Amino acid sequence: MGLLEQCEAAFGSPDLYRVLGVRREASPEEIRRGYHRASLRVHPDRAEPHAKEEATRRFQILSKAYAVLSDAEQRALYDEQGTVDEEGEALSGERDWQEYWRLLFKKITVKDIEDFEKKYKDSEEELADIKAAYMDFEGDMDRILESVLCVNYTDEPRIRKIIEKAIAAGEVPSYKGFVKESKQKTMARKRRAEKEAREAEKTKDELGLGGEDDLKALIQSRNKDRKKEMDDFLAQLEAKYANNTKKGGKKTAAKKGKK
Repeated sequence: MGLLEQCEAAFGSPDLYRVLGVRREASPEEIRRGYHRASLRVHPDRAEPHAKEEATRRFQILSKAYAVLSDAEQRALYDEQGTVDEEGEALSGERDWQEYWRLLFKKITVKDIEDFEKKYKDSEEELADIKAAYMDFEGDMDRILESVLCVNYTDEPRIRKIIEKAIAAGEVPSYKGFVKESKQKTMARKRRAEKEAREAEKTKDELGLGGEDDLKALIQSRNKDRKKEMDDFLAQLEAKYANNTKKGGKKTAAKKGKK
């Protein structure tokens, strides 16, 4: 089975760009970011034991798709003819795709996240991300707060003011879901935030968090219904840090919204 057929079977599409979640006109940096974000979701290291084999297969397919689109000649061939060179170096069957991934992307630490958050909050990048999330989710504040990096429900007043200012300036439309959100929904979000804050403090006390291994310990403490949420959050954070690796391009925020 060739790569395009593998993509169809594993991801429901033979389109390499769609598999990586990027536009056909995407820059090399955008393609790299798309690969990083997509591969983190299926990386074998994140899979449960029973799902590791399938995750490995999908991870390898993603890596091959990226190998084609990150090679100028291979990408040109694919764009022009819709085919890939199955015998070419980019799809070498001997390549260790997990090692290939590790060479491309460094592992982040708690300090990385803290440093990034300081730079990101109130930056032009965060402003653009908030506006994009507002547009993607048509003013649904629940989904906006879940989508934008490094925010929680205590940030809502600040995020809301940013959006209101953008609406007043005509930069984004006025969505009913935002300007006429029910008090019931607002209060439900507040109660959820307070509950999550209490749970976070309890977990922190139980684990005795305070060092470089905090992130790993916190992830391990999550129950299964919260695992995917944390993995998606880590995927966004790690995608941000790909710009610190060799030959990496400048990164923009990874969002959960529609392409």
